[in-house]
Amino acid sequence: MSTPIIIATVLRRTGETGVHTHYRTFIDWLEKSGQESPKLVTPYDRNRWLVYPVFALRRVFAPLSGSLSLWWYRYWHQLALFLNLKTILAHGRACVVYAQCPMSAQAALAARVSPAQRVVMIAHFNISEADEWAGKGVIARDGTLFKKIRRYEAQAIPRVDQLVFVSAFMQRNIHERIPQAATVNGKVIPNFISAPQREETQRAVSGDLICVGTLERRKNQHYALEIVAAARRSGHPLRLTLVGGGPDRPALSRAAKRLGIEDDVVFTGHVNNVTCLMTNHRACLHVSHMESFGIVLIEAMAQGLPVFASRVGGVVEVFRDGVEGRFIPLDNACMAARIIQDWMLEPEALRQAGIHARTRFTTHFETGRVAQELVDFLMPDANEPDLSLHPVAYIEPDHSIGAPVSTAE
Repeated sequence: MSTPIIIATVLRRTGETGVHTHYRTFIDWLEKSGQESPKLVTPYDRNRWLVYPVFALRRVFAPLSGSLSLWWYRYWHQLALFLNLKTILAHGRACVVYAQCPMSAQAALAARVSPAQRVVMIAHFNISEADEWAGKGVIARDGTLFKKIRRYEAQAIPRVDQLVFVSAFMQRNIHERIPQAATVNGKVIPNFISAPQREETQRAVSGDLICVGTLERRKNQHYALEIVAAARRSGHPLRLTLVGGGPDRPALSRAAKRLGIEDDVVFTGHVNNVTCLMTNHRACLHVSHMESFGIVLIEAMAQGLPVFASRVGGVVEVFRDGVEGRFIPLDNACMAARIIQDWMLEPEALRQAGIHARTRFTTHFETGRVAQELVDFLMPDANEPDLSLHPVAYIEPDHSIGAPVSTAE
């Protein structure tokens, strides 16, 4: 790998989101394989004395207006990332900026000073970032800010040099929503993780189902509780572990009590190494309304857990119904409970599904099989001239990235 890779993100360096997992796994693999380690660039890298107080003001705005809070977040995070990238890219030498979202892609487009500095964006988000924020309840779906974020994406995404899609679903979604993006060189490369060999002899089951994710509306954990309640009514209770923290924790605790399943549900809060908990469960439950991919599913499959999930977004590309798991409805908790119990009450069927799950993970989503494909796509053709050595006329992008959206809604 001769061309340096710069990973650009508006997130903090560390965290437990799928984006963090993606670039952390990628960096680790490159280092272990003896290739040049990418440089990670975030809004937090310089001028912390100024950055942190400015970013923190968002907490003041949040109770007053979700739209204002989100605008503040987008404005300052993108501006800080742009300034940091501008310093790093000022030399004009060839590199690849691997942007983790439309905001980081636009910051990179505005900061680069040579066409030899290529910008490649990966589409991690579900439908759009506007849909994600609406799903969190921060902004109104189809409100002014929602529409402006979508328009912002429609302007930024077609300008990148290449696009990585974590699923064919995301590729279709972006091409249909932003037709100009279809002209950009793109490729479907699924998310990947590295997982240690699972030791069957060390496994001690402490729960039936494990459900991992931030406790918020878009993750739909209340429905998971309804499934557990339906299972108890049927006479075959299921033990559920909900892993994660978030704003819905109090409401979910009250719901578990109201449904009479408080003894069937364990709330762990945030857990740093969730795979340790996964090995103590029989299967993984995932009930999100939408997922562009569902990295939690491959984390479970890596541990040999069958998965029960809704047939939404890119989830249908992760596992096969009736082989590594089962698809469950999102509008009928009783039927979902029956589908789950059909396997949970048949140990051999569950064991075989677990074997298939582990095999599918190792053949489709293990880092060693996928990461090199990503590297090959990010790297320019070796036969192309090094444009950094032959300056050409270059139209500088619009640098007014500090005002991507309006506060009004």
